[in-house]
Amino acid sequence: MRIRIVDAFTDRPFSGNPAGVLLLDAFPDDAWLQNVAMEVNHAETAFAHPLPESGDADWALRWFTPVAEVAMCGHATLATAHVLSTTGAHKGPVRFATRSGVLVATPRPDGSLTLDFPTAPLTPVPIPDGVAEALGAEPLSVFDTGPNVGDLLIELADEKTVHGLDPDHRALGRFSERGVIATARAADPAAGHDYVSRCFFPNVGIDEDPVTGSAHTALAPFWSERLGSPDLTGLQASRRSGLVRTGLRGNRTLLSGRAVTVIEGELLTP
Repeated sequence: MRIRIVDAFTDRPFSGNPAGVLLLDAFPDDAWLQNVAMEVNHAETAFAHPLPESGDADWALRWFTPVAEVAMCGHATLATAHVLSTTGAHKGPVRFATRSGVLVATPRPDGSLTLDFPTAPLTPVPIPDGVAEALGAEPLSVFDTGPNVGDLLIELADEKTVHGLDPDHRALGRFSERGVIATARAADPAAGHDYVSRCFFPNVGIDEDPVTGSAHTALAPFWSERLGSPDLTGLQASRRSGLVRTGLRGNRTLLSGRAVTVIEGELLTP
């Protein structure tokens, strides 16, 4: 079967967030899926297979990190939609049946893709004891992001502080199901982004995720309220870096970006 590595939320190879993508006839057993994701060893590997035409979705989709299956993944969904579109396996908008409900990816005339995801519910919580020491910065505010995302969203003082983080990844794992989203307002919106973030997910085997679509379902409502606009652009300031255009539409969040296939090969292990 064909296996592809796709860089998502970028228009350049070797940036954005890489994801493995496999198009299957059906899902093999979970142990095989997990072993392939471990072998690929990127933040997520996406597995998809076509569904009967009469249903509510076109393709079934699951996502695995090297150590666990996850409930939602934006960049691997974008990567899968990119593969379907560029190979001709599916034309037009595609509906994915996932653990987070039906998610829709729509190709745009400019070559980008827009994902329609559920907006994360944000609940303010007290600043946990020890989180400032683990993160290496003092939070201004902290929010729970709900079950689909499973992170703490932590607002920091400024963009410079986000860029300079060098957290204790093991210690961060104590504070939420998946990890921590650190964010701040952009220092200069004229630079092309409205807010900045970094994402640390030690509990699913990812010390720092390069670009995280699911995190932006929480960042979109957080910053839209503060900046007074439903349509914003977030910079995820990892070493690879990437831009996510967000559009808040009530209980849905639109995530837009590009993707580039960088590797295509054959998986030999059945």
